[in-house]
Amino acid sequence: MTQIRVRPYSFRHAEMLRQSGLHPVLARIFAARGIQDAGQLSTELKALIPPQNLLNIDKAAQFLADAIASKKKIVIVADYDCDGATACAVGLRGLRMLGANVDFIVPNRFEYGYGLTPEIVELTVREKSPDIILTVDNGIASIEGVACANTLGVQVLITDHHLPAASLPNAAVIVNPNQVNCPFPSKNLAGVGVMFYVLLALRAEQRLRGLFAANEQPKLDVLLDLVALGTVADVVKLDENNRILVAQGLKRMRAGRMHVGLAALFRVAGREPKQASPFDLGFALGPRLNAAGRLADMALGIECLMSDDEGRAWQIAQELNSINAERKDIEREMQDVALLHLDQFKADDTHTITVFDETWHQGVIGIVASRLKDKFFRPTITFAPGDEGIIKGSGRSIPGFHLRDALDLVSKRAPQLILKFGGHAMAAGLSIRASDFQTFQMHFEEVAKEWLNTDQLERVIETDGALEEAYCTTDFIALIDSQVWGQGFAPPLFCDEFRLISQRILKERHLKMVLEKNGQRYDAIWFGHTDQFGEKIRVAFRLDANEYQGVTKVQLMVEHVEALGST
Repeated sequence: MTQIRVRPYSFRHAEMLRQSGLHPVLARIFAARGIQDAGQLSTELKALIPPQNLLNIDKAAQFLADAIASKKKIVIVADYDCDGATACAVGLRGLRMLGANVDFIVPNRFEYGYGLTPEIVELTVREKSPDIILTVDNGIASIEGVACANTLGVQVLITDHHLPAASLPNAAVIVNPNQVNCPFPSKNLAGVGVMFYVLLALRAEQRLRGLFAANEQPKLDVLLDLVALGTVADVVKLDENNRILVAQGLKRMRAGRMHVGLAALFRVAGREPKQASPFDLGFALGPRLNAAGRLADMALGIECLMSDDEGRAWQIAQELNSINAERKDIEREMQDVALLHLDQFKADDTHTITVFDETWHQGVIGIVASRLKDKFFRPTITFAPGDEGIIKGSGRSIPGFHLRDALDLVSKRAPQLILKFGGHAMAAGLSIRASDFQTFQMHFEEVAKEWLNTDQLERVIETDGALEEAYCTTDFIALIDSQVWGQGFAPPLFCDEFRLISQRILKERHLKMVLEKNGQRYDAIWFGHTDQFGEKIRVAFRLDANEYQGVTKVQLMVEHVEALGST
């Protein structure tokens, strides 16, 4: 069951925003997202929360400044997703700009697992001989790995944003906005954002030490295109601070001042950098980088981000594009198998979905979990086989169900059941024994029954209500597209009643419609749906400027349709 609901907003705040010079529709849209004054919409770098607010940031800056002064070798241990890859590239480029001797390693996820494991520490020491290991986008749960590094005489600096457990690793320094007692107001920094902040603090420390004057210091803003990509691709909440980071990165992309690897990814994805949007980052560039970590080796993705050679970057981008095409094929097959497993699934009878198949690929189960969660609107975990009787799960959740906390509760109730877990509210991963699958399924379902009521299991589509016909224009679409939208700051979604003039199926997969309201006709398309409707319908839609044969027209991108009956 799906409900369409109009977002409430403060008329007073909307009017204040309008009086400050904002478009009247944008004013009410921003008010519905909690914006109270125009200052909250600032995307200037000076509006960023200062680094000093991050717990241990000064200690980390001093630690790194000392390491650079002592010519110690730093090795970055990166995570294997887009956030980890961009955080690694930001760390490498930024630290080198600031004089560091720095290298990186991104181990194969299928051989060495997630986080700074003892095996990864031993591999890093064997292959890279570091004095210091710097983790990016991982490490907060790596108690054993840090202990191993300490035993081997290697210091560890952890930069992460994942939620910590009750115990922390015994690292030299930990920078994570989500650790206890960290006063940083935004808890939504991605791993790449945390690394960028560490670089800002390090540069300030070196400035204090007299290494350079403010007007001569390395310009770290050149890294913001990478920061924007990792932030959007990791689907963290775009709060005020993250919107600044993303807006500044997009500004560089649109001006053509991005790293050549990003330019190559735009080109191979068929996207235009001059109109770069968060959608491009999240659905075109991000998946191509993520595909390397899912199916191959994320070192390839990092090389793309690190390359300053246009020819080499283009060659890697094409390779990443091919890997992503393979990922899509695998995903489609796995999704078909998942739906077969769920053939008898009745949503009313259960609060969760847990599925395991012997043939599934570890690198793609997270995407399949996301697709199933979207289809059935239930917290979903999909499992694939690992080594020696272990299966690995990747989960996605719905609003109101904190996935990592749910796994923590299952672990407390059945201490030997989950071998390893970690993550966020909306996404998490875990490992269990294959023989314990049904036991885990039962415990996970029990937690969901306790935490979720019937209303929470109904999908709610929040809209911004009707849009006046005068604003169904390409100029208004350009105005919307110039803003930064994303997770937690949803792009405008309008809703209205229409008369359905015609409907036809495209490529056996998509519904193409012509809609009419007050004598005005609109082209509309609903991707991935083939339902047929009567004459009168309610439609939730986004605006899109569709260019065809040199003519740009407004098109409605349909998100949901409700039948209202024929007149």
